[in-house]
Amino acid sequence: MLTVDTVRELVARHWSVGPVEVVPLPGGMNSATWTVTGPRGRWVAKAVAPADEAGFVRGLRAAQVVDAAGIPAGAPEPTRGGDLHVGTLALLRRVGGTPLTGAEPSAQSIIGATLGRAHRVLALPGPAGTFPEWVDPGAAHLDVEPWVRPAVHAALVRHADLLATGAPLTCGVLHADPEPGAFLASGDGCGLIDWSSAEPGPLLYDLASAAFYLGGPARATALVEAYVATGALAPEEVDRGLDVLHELRWAVQADYFARRVITDDRTGIEDPRENTKGLHDAREFFAARG
Repeated sequence: MLTVDTVRELVARHWSVGPVEVVPLPGGMNSATWTVTGPRGRWVAKAVAPADEAGFVRGLRAAQVVDAAGIPAGAPEPTRGGDLHVGTLALLRRVGGTPLTGAEPSAQSIIGATLGRAHRVLALPGPAGTFPEWVDPGAAHLDVEPWVRPAVHAALVRHADLLATGAPLTCGVLHADPEPGAFLASGDGCGLIDWSSAEPGPLLYDLASAAFYLGGPARATALVEAYVATGALAPEEVDRGLDVLHELRWAVQADYFARRVITDDRTGIEDPRENTKGLHDAREFFAARG
């Protein structure tokens, strides 16, 4: 990943923001971030691995669309040449506010309404194609523990069965990881940040992911109701597919942490046991489903 000095040099070379101070931010399992402070204001610089560039660029464009719709999204600051990024580094407008936890129904309602408003401007015509294309049921890392491959395969089959029956799922550009902390509440409303891994897919996957972080749809009723009230998806589509997409979200978790365990990927963490915990959280979910 980039060093502080490299980020400072790239910002000075490509963006018209004046001399800046660059300070690393902690965390981030899929990216590195820094606060960038200068005479014109504050930004967040974000960089991803080259292999993640496609999703990163989609996310930058999605943040522009969402921001233009009145939802602060950390849209990219254009370079002097009008580009949104330099390599896999972007300079994002800082979004103020307090990260939500979703612990209270009122906070859940804000999350659901904000996600629904974002989806209304990110919907796309037609099917999304293979989804999730980044999960390969034949991948070697799924052999990390005996339960992983069967669980991932079963979730993918159930999702395929859903697509094969009934009306098509509404698709669009997904945030792909709308955890509560990405929603920043302020007196002016609520922003939605961290658009660094956007993917095309069924909008219902984002809703299932938001509910996933709160313990599942049964514990996220206020979130789901507020989302449906925005009109982003019909209630019938949510009723038909939310449970299936929630299971798929757990399969994505199993796939993600299986890969990190096998490769000993410690990006964003200090203790490799955190990867094992993420994998075993998925194991508990699938065990409970029987």
